[in-house]
Parts: sequence; structure tokens; C-alpha cells
Amino acid sequence: MKYFSFLKKLRVPRVLIPRVSQRRLVWGFIGIGVFVLLLFLGILPLVEAAKKMEDEISMKRKIIRKYDDFVQSRKTVEEDLQRTQKQYEEIQQRLLSGETPQLGAATLQEIVKKLADKNGIAIRSFKILDPKETTPYRKVSIQIEYSPVNNMLSLGQFFHDLEHQDKKLFITEMDLLVFNVRAPANIQGNLVITGLMKGTKIKEKGKEG
Repeated sequence: MKYFSFLKKLRVPRVLIPRVSQRRLVWGFIGIGVFVLLLFLGILPLVEAAKKMEDEISMKRKIIRKYDDFVQSRKTVEEDLQRTQKQYEEIQQRLLSGETPQLGAATLQEIVKKLADKNGIAIRSFKILDPKETTPYRKVSIQIEYSPVNNMLSLGQFFHDLEHQDKKLFITEMDLLVFNVRAPANIQGNLVITGLMKGTKIKEKGKEG
């Protein structure tokens, strides 16, 4: 028992618990209620509004991106259409002029005569062949017979000029007569030269438009 005698002399300090008055307690609850009220009526709505605004901004950005993609794709389509239109116009310029096969054949005959005169080729005769419809174009052909030529370079240049001038022409048939195979000084023959015109279906569509 002597060992615990010092506990009687040991003094434990008292813990003072402040007394809260009823009035302060009421004000405390009121403060908590105001905080909760502000939380639900002020802070949370602001958070919701900010989130909604962020969602709207994100949606508008997506719309803008889609619009940009549409503009770019539309630009690409317009460029393709312009390129196609340009190619179409270039092809139209290379077609024989005239509303009928007879007028087209007359234009073709005039072109061939000019190129023949340029290269010193004497043409004996022209013959207009029957036109052929090959959608979307019409083929107009003429057969020519030329006098004996003693200059191979002139004849070769004539053939070249026929297929490399403004209008789209083709040598579809060629019949050459060489009097002396060992020394081909004189060459005579005939050619079938074909040009293209607008087809009848294209013209009907143009009239309807």
C-alpha cells in the first residue's frame, strides 16, 4: 500500500469545458443552416451552371469542327467540279463545229485541205462517209485520196499534223501504194480521217435546259 501512497498526493488538473449558452447554440444552428442554404441555393447552382456552360462550349466546338470539315469537303468538291468543267470545256473546243453531220464533215474537209496544202500534199478526191453515233459523241469521217508523193518527210509530217492539231482527229484507215518497194520515191494512197462532234443526246439535253 505504501507504493500507492504517492497517488494521493498527485493532483490531476481539471479540464475546463466551456459552457455554451443556449443563445449561442441557436445562432450556431442558424449559421449551419445558412451555410447549407447557401450551398444548395448558391454554390451548387453555380457549379451546375458552369458544367452546363462547359458542355455547351464543347458541343459548339464539335459543331464548328463539323462545319469546318463540311467547308473543306465542299471546297474539295467545288475544285473537282471546276476541274471537271475545265476538262469538259477543253474537250468541247476540240470537237468539230456544226449542228449536222454534213456541216461537221465540211469543217473536217477544210482542216484536212489546209494541212495538206501546208505540207505539199495534193488531194485528188474527198468522200464523206456515213456518220456513226458513239455516245456521247458522233463520229464524222471522210476518205481522201492523194496524188503520188515523192517526199516521205512531207507525208509523215502531214500524218503528224492531222493527229496533233486543235481538233481531235484520228487516222482510222490507211492504204498506201508504193510503186517501187526498193526505192519508194513515189507513194500514193488514201486515208480515212475521223473527227468527233456533239452527239444528238447531248444536244437534246442542251435544248431542254
